[in-house]
Amino acid sequence: MRIFERRLADSFRRTKVCLVAGAILVTIPLSGCSTSVADLPIVGVPEGAPKRPKDPGTFPAVHDMPAPRAQSALDPAEQAKIESELAAARDRQAKTASSPDKK
Repeated sequence: MRIFERRLADSFRRTKVCLVAGAILVTIPLSGCSTSVADLPIVGVPEGAPKRPKDPGTFPAVHDMPAPRAQSALDPAEQAKIESELAAARDRQAKTASSPDKK
């Protein structure tokens, strides 16, 4: 009789472990579908937080091309002028950085 009781207790223990493991395996994927933690009444939203919009909005149209520019890009002459100004500023900074400090 003792062997039967031991086997029955082991069987109940295994069943209990399987049920707990099954419950955990079911709740983990379903937890992704739950509401946001900030929406829970216990946690709440911090003070001073802006109110959430009623309409969350839509995603931007990724494949839509932007409208053509009203202005054209820089002329090659303008671009060369800007590049030369930037190079001159870089050279001035390098010269200032390499000179010894005067106090």
